[in-house]
Amino acid sequence: MISERKMNNFLNSRVILKPDETPKEWVNILPYLPIPMTPLVNPMDGKPASFELATMIFPKSCVLQDTSMEENIPIPKELRDLYVRTYRPSPLHRAYGLETFIGVKGEDIKIFYKNESLSPTGSHKPNTALAQAYYAQKEGVKELVTETGAGQWGSGLSFGCSLFNIKCTVYMVRASFLQKPGRKILMQAFNAEVHASPSNLTESGKLYYDKDQNHPGSLGIAISEAVEHSLSDANIKYSLGSVVNFVLLHQTIVGQELKIQFNKIKLIPDILIGCMGGGSNFGGFIIPYIKDKINGDMPDLEVIGVEPRACPSVCKGKYIWDYGDSAKKAPILKMYTLGHNFIPSPIHAGGLRYHGMAPIISILNKKKVIRSVMHHQTEVIEAGLIFAKSEGIIPAPEACHAVKEAIDQALKAKENNEKKVIAFNFSGHGFFDLSAYNEYLSNKLIDYELPGFEIQSSLSSDDMPKVNEAEF
Repeated sequence: MISERKMNNFLNSRVILKPDETPKEWVNILPYLPIPMTPLVNPMDGKPASFELATMIFPKSCVLQDTSMEENIPIPKELRDLYVRTYRPSPLHRAYGLETFIGVKGEDIKIFYKNESLSPTGSHKPNTALAQAYYAQKEGVKELVTETGAGQWGSGLSFGCSLFNIKCTVYMVRASFLQKPGRKILMQAFNAEVHASPSNLTESGKLYYDKDQNHPGSLGIAISEAVEHSLSDANIKYSLGSVVNFVLLHQTIVGQELKIQFNKIKLIPDILIGCMGGGSNFGGFIIPYIKDKINGDMPDLEVIGVEPRACPSVCKGKYIWDYGDSAKKAPILKMYTLGHNFIPSPIHAGGLRYHGMAPIISILNKKKVIRSVMHHQTEVIEAGLIFAKSEGIIPAPEACHAVKEAIDQALKAKENNEKKVIAFNFSGHGFFDLSAYNEYLSNKLIDYELPGFEIQSSLSSDDMPKVNEAEF
């Protein structure tokens, strides 16, 4: 006969929601931020971007959501039905195998992960890709164009566009384009056109391509190419997979499901962890809880964002106004940044190589509502192998950062004899990222530490934007 303890362990190991429990609204954090949200700024004149300018770039519905002060924004029923039909809700797992492997198994320290790797493209990205494609189709948009780092966002948008019969064009950072051919094939399977960036197809790309046809690229350059492409025709819109407010809004479906799942097993998390590059999966995971933390309902909740040491925009960058892209075509944002001309080292966590951080996450870090940490490439891939051996899923290099920090927090709690419920966002699987693991297992994986002088050089450039906040 199964003991009550073992039965509870079994029931808590995988918390699954019914389709009718999928959230019907997105959580908007803007009304709750400790300081007002800064606007998107027009790179041409340094003033807040007009609604007309923003809708030249993004779908109109997304622009309205980006500045909305509604506490909750309804998810259209057609979109909710599509989420359920394709992959949502996602399960919450108790990581019993990981707990045993690192020696913290027991009732004092519990580790959970929200499994976003079960989407058709293997990551959290379709949560906003489907939403953006849905709104674009409603507005008669014929093509969505975007950039992608590791390929998770590019494949997510390719999938979304295929569902709504919209053309998709992707500019993929060349370093990842070469490292991850599987992602390129997946995008092409959904009928997307994929170009290595920098390319010779845009004026923005040619600035770099003509000097070096093997240039590794950056998300800043790829964004420039995508924005330039989108402005070439009124029927084309730019689609962004992170950073801006409406993307984080769409991702809050993850954190809302998490709250429902923890309520089902009568637990409250003490620590929430997520990797952060532009801030989308981290923001979507934490925002429903951040609202409670800011309101005073969860004052002791610890929220940790994890960055690579090779691109530590929050840990080592400055909170200032900066261009969202290298060619200064995208809006200017106030954010933690390493400088829009920053070219990151070619680490395998391509999705964490953006020079800046989402304004929402930047404000939360600035006001100490959350905190940030950073880890080396080798130690996060090692953590990914531990997770694969103990839980049976190989993580994407981006997700490995969250795994690494969850392990560290669990061992810290054990050392201090503390009881902790730790949850992290498992943002994507690593089946397209096996080259990273191959390099680690072959002792060829290299750590990159960004020198302080490079950061200072990038941030002290005369090329940084001049924005006078007193004017708005």
